[in-house]
Amino acid sequence: MAPKCDKIVLTMGGNWKERIKRERKEERSNHFLSSLKSIRTWHLILVLIPLLFITATLLRFDHLKMNDLKTAVLEADAAGEDEDGNLKAGEIEKSQEEINENIANTLKELKTFTESHIVVNFTEKNGETSLFFGTGQFYLEHQYKRLAEKALKEAEALAAQISDDNPNGNIYSYANSVCRPQAIRYGWAWNSAEFINCMTGEISKYPVSDYITEQISASIPSTALFRYDFASPVFAPTLSGFAILLCALLLLVIIIRIITWLILRIALLFLK
Repeated sequence: MAPKCDKIVLTMGGNWKERIKRERKEERSNHFLSSLKSIRTWHLILVLIPLLFITATLLRFDHLKMNDLKTAVLEADAAGEDEDGNLKAGEIEKSQEEINENIANTLKELKTFTESHIVVNFTEKNGETSLFFGTGQFYLEHQYKRLAEKALKEAEALAAQISDDNPNGNIYSYANSVCRPQAIRYGWAWNSAEFINCMTGEISKYPVSDYITEQISASIPSTALFRYDFASPVFAPTLSGFAILLCALLLLVIIIRIITWLILRIALLFLK
């Protein structure tokens, strides 16, 4: 009968698989660090130059898109009218409700885009160029003129109704006779802010016309309500935003490397 033998199981100390994984991880880390050390500063500068060009191009695209949306707002404001408030050839007159809706929609699109993208703008004032982020101030001139014209027509009708009780007669007609020659002399349009201010100024000269003046003041909105200026963020999670961030990081690394190199050179001079 064959003798019985005990089983002998040999085990290696520790978890050898984890040890191999850790060694490989350390090896990859050392390889990555050595790769970083081999990158020269001039390598980073060569990468930064085309990246700056790409960033500027992306910012330019955002600026052009903003300009297109801003132009759409101004076109909705004009509603096919020329500078004198007359419809251009081939244009169909829109109702005030339709104009209001078009302006509101285009303003919303412009505001949404500007507030979610980096829009860089430059303005020149007194020979100095300054940078700002956003659309810049623009004015819905046609919309203001339309509403002001409506208020003046209502005032004219009101003045005609009470002219019989007014010792000065129809003061609207009198104001018109004063302001119209000035409009012809200075080239004011009939619905321009200058003509409107002249009319309201002349009408307000007569104490009996206080009610009419108050009606005009209540009906004609402030010009501030038709001025817009949408601001843009300095950073946004867009292609141009990430490109700017990458440029800033590269530039920071380059500056740190140059400062470190200068410090080492100065230290070596003192050690000699």
